[in-house]
Amino acid sequence: MKYKFDTDQETRKRMSKVHVTEGKDEVVIRKILWDNGIHYRKNYKELPGKPDIAITKYKIAVFIDGEFWHGYDWENYRNHIKRNRDYWIPKIEHNMKHDQEVNAKLEEKGWTVLRFWSKKVLKNPEYYAELIMWHVRAKQNSQ
Repeated sequence: MKYKFDTDQETRKRMSKVHVTEGKDEVVIRKILWDNGIHYRKNYKELPGKPDIAITKYKIAVFIDGEFWHGYDWENYRNHIKRNRDYWIPKIEHNMKHDQEVNAKLEEKGWTVLRFWSKKVLKNPEYYAELIMWHVRAKQNSQ
């Protein structure tokens, strides 16, 4: 049975514009990495969770998570969900649990997992790109 959302036209329009891939946050980080000679695969289907950026040479998986979908500050934010709580709370908690499972699977395979919040990346993309490049340099130096 399909869930019947209690929503208004403005919310429906806003949610219809949400995309799974090619968000501004991902694109800006990828551009910085590429300009710095870091080669990667995007939305790499060969790995659990399909990382937004997979630097396969150094086994670094990068996820840029949307705050709503992945439960940023969940203990506080969950109280702010007013509509469709019986749908959204279990959905987001499932996403959070899935993220932990994906992290564990990747780490078990020897991957370094980096997860960043979308809004933080958009505010300071150079910082987050530098964090990724720091991990690349650390892997280069250990080889």
